[in-house]
Amino acid sequence: MFYQRFTFRLIFRLLVINLLGYLLFYLIKNTQLWFTIIGVALILLGTIISLYYYINQIRSDINRFILAVKTRDHTLNFKNKVTKGSFPELYESFSDILQVHKQIRLEQEAMFQLIKTILEQVPVGVIVVNNTNQEENEEVAFFNQAASNLLGIPAYKYWHRVKQHLPTFAAEIEQILSGGKRFLELKIQDKLIQLSTEVIPLNLYGNNYTIISFQNIKDEIEQKETEAWNRLIGVISHEILNSITPISSLSDTINRMVTDKENLTEDEMDDLKTALQTIQRRSSGLLDFVKDYRLIAELPTPNLESHTIGEILKHIKVLMQPFAKVKNVVLDVEQTSSKITIQLDLKLVEQVLINLITNSIYAVEDREHPHINVNYRLENTKLYIDVTDNGKGIDASDLEKIFVPFYTTRKNGSGIGLTISRNIMKMHRGSIEVVSMPDNGSTFSLVFNYV
Repeated sequence: MFYQRFTFRLIFRLLVINLLGYLLFYLIKNTQLWFTIIGVALILLGTIISLYYYINQIRSDINRFILAVKTRDHTLNFKNKVTKGSFPELYESFSDILQVHKQIRLEQEAMFQLIKTILEQVPVGVIVVNNTNQEENEEVAFFNQAASNLLGIPAYKYWHRVKQHLPTFAAEIEQILSGGKRFLELKIQDKLIQLSTEVIPLNLYGNNYTIISFQNIKDEIEQKETEAWNRLIGVISHEILNSITPISSLSDTINRMVTDKENLTEDEMDDLKTALQTIQRRSSGLLDFVKDYRLIAELPTPNLESHTIGEILKHIKVLMQPFAKVKNVVLDVEQTSSKITIQLDLKLVEQVLINLITNSIYAVEDREHPHINVNYRLENTKLYIDVTDNGKGIDASDLEKIFVPFYTTRKNGSGIGLTISRNIMKMHRGSIEVVSMPDNGSTFSLVFNYV
């Protein structure tokens, strides 16, 4: 109602103060009624004090509201002021804001608990270190159960305790504190574990955090190794059997030819020579196969030096252009003037590019307009050197096998070129990627880390 409003109350109090002031002035000037004068003066003083406290109460309520918002105090409410106060709409807004603030806080807390529960359930170890204060007692903000199980230590509250218990682990983490990935081998309770570790630095509201995540990939590595060995053994067994079977058969034939015979006819001698030549040829093939296998296993360590991409592409153009021309293949090598520099072993990387371009030349043999393009591109922190052809492409079933040693789809191919190329790129901390569709050509990309 109107009489509850602040304006009315304020005007009413000011009118009373003015009237009392005028009455006090009149009594002092025109009468000698001292008791009345004192009484009116006291009433006037009380009215002024009441006005002060009335205004100060509103200021106090506003300060209490601001403090409650700052300190996230959700117990404060102004329900009684909504019905009795001078500013019901204002106090109602205060109550609504505090309620919304409380709801947001509850939702944030619920989301935090949800994320915390998820991180506790995942099999990946997660440690979050609050390193805002670069001191010995950096606090561990989060330490999930998986981290405790993998490292064999309790969920310590301070990082220096982790350092004391696992100095090797802590030292490896410090090597990539600015961010990055690392492969670690640790011996925990007489058990060797292999951890794939990643560190992510993070700044939140002026606080610096380090997120350390890791998982044991020993079982996965062993499974992949087993699969790789099975594929390799299958290929090797196939090649050896292909060579041993005719040798065994011919040996048996020769044995029957010479058994219980002191002299051989001319035809039998010719057959014997042919059989021995075949055995010798297949034996040489088997020896070449073993040499190729040793070539894969004994690659030299890269001698890393700074080279520009233009220099690499220019060398490849000079090397491969004559061969492509003989095969009537158009070979375009672009951006040979590029000044982008990267650390690599020029001889080894040239060998990789020679292998890829040679494969492309054979892939476009049956095309009407055979064409190969060599180029480079930068994407984020990666540098790609692409070898693209318009050849017959690669079947999806063969894409997973082309890097297996001795596997080849090309007649008279050794099947080790791509294997050697991939190993060379791994030694450069890079990789080879391939995109191919049957009858739509292929793109092989050398991928280097470029920062």
